[in-house]
Amino acid sequence: MNKKISLGATITLMIMAAAVTFSITMIYYMDVFNGKVYNLKERETMYSKLSELDRIVRANYVGNIDEDALNEALADGYVAGTGDKYARYFTPEEYESYMIDLEGRVVGIGISAQQDPSGYILINEVYADSPAAIVGLQAGDFIIKVDELDVNAETYQQAADAIRGEEGSKVNITYRRDSEDTTIEVTRRKVDIPTVFSRMIESNVGYVQITEFNESTATQFSKQVDELIGQGAQALVFDVRNNGGGTLNSVTKMLDKLLPEGDIVSAEYKDGTVEVLAKSDADEITLPMVVLTNEKTASAAELFTQALRDYGKAKSVGSTTYGKGTMQTVKKLNDGSAVNITIARYLPPNGVCYDGEGIKPDYEVELTADMEANFENLDETTDPQLKKALEVVIGSMRGEGIEPDSQNSQAAEESGTESSEQSAEEQSTAA
Repeated sequence: MNKKISLGATITLMIMAAAVTFSITMIYYMDVFNGKVYNLKERETMYSKLSELDRIVRANYVGNIDEDALNEALADGYVAGTGDKYARYFTPEEYESYMIDLEGRVVGIGISAQQDPSGYILINEVYADSPAAIVGLQAGDFIIKVDELDVNAETYQQAADAIRGEEGSKVNITYRRDSEDTTIEVTRRKVDIPTVFSRMIESNVGYVQITEFNESTATQFSKQVDELIGQGAQALVFDVRNNGGGTLNSVTKMLDKLLPEGDIVSAEYKDGTVEVLAKSDADEITLPMVVLTNEKTASAAELFTQALRDYGKAKSVGSTTYGKGTMQTVKKLNDGSAVNITIARYLPPNGVCYDGEGIKPDYEVELTADMEANFENLDETTDPQLKKALEVVIGSMRGEGIEPDSQNSQAAEESGTESSEQSAEEQSTAA
């Protein structure tokens, strides 16, 4: 039986539908409007206070105001006042330097150095295949003159900056070795800053230390891991202790080399949306793995650790990590300056963010204060965390039917647990 709807009923339904749609739309736009009004009121209050402060200062301050310096300080203060502990304002010069640092390259002669108590530039390391290496500079040399500038406590920073320069330009370096002074000419060029250091431990465990994650780290990592495997490594120990992080692009490239197919990391934004930022392909390294961590393991280094754990690729040994699981982005301003702000939380493969909590290791082993102070000189015979890592990875090797080197096994069995205390580290610069 067919039922007909009258024209009047149809019109009534249309009117009701239109009313509902109108009401929903009005509610939505009222919320948007109220939000904008609230933001405008907040901004008006802020600008009003700043304007009042400016009038008072300009009317009463007896000195001269450097307008450029004032604007930089205002921008810096605004960013600091947001409460974002990872936010930072960059002047144009600071932004340029920051971006160069992220590349992991420096235009200079290829050294890592620090100020000696004498005021001279003490060379800590000469990078492989660098201009400094080519002319024969060595770790332990003192740079006492850069071009015509004598190096001392007052001129140290100026001299360190003068070593850098345009690619292809030349600089005269006077260095002191065994009380003998020598002057040489060095041609500056781009040099990759070493951030990956590897070696074989005994005969079949590859040890890979990663000091930071910049854009050149992934290439160094891939090359050295391949070399270790080529030398017969049947297990890998990754050391990210004291690694404060770096770029997302570099760490995801490195994880892609190690992990099976799947998500590597996602971002959860302010509005609650989640976006997959990087995936791994099906190629992977199937060797037993362990990651070494401590309280200075942060950001990208934590993602590296957690992603390997989430896929069951590695266990972690050491102490609980720092707990930085947020993503920052740099926005350049019209005048060449920039701001770095937090825009999302990182979610590792298992979807559980470690921000503010850190990553507790599978095997907790602490270093003593003396060990922390002498960290750079520890090895598999004196480092209890590394000893434990060897014990764990050797156990995994045996579980897969791989017989480890006997001396390796003996060193691992001597591992122990001790308390730790934070110690200061000397800072060095690249040139």
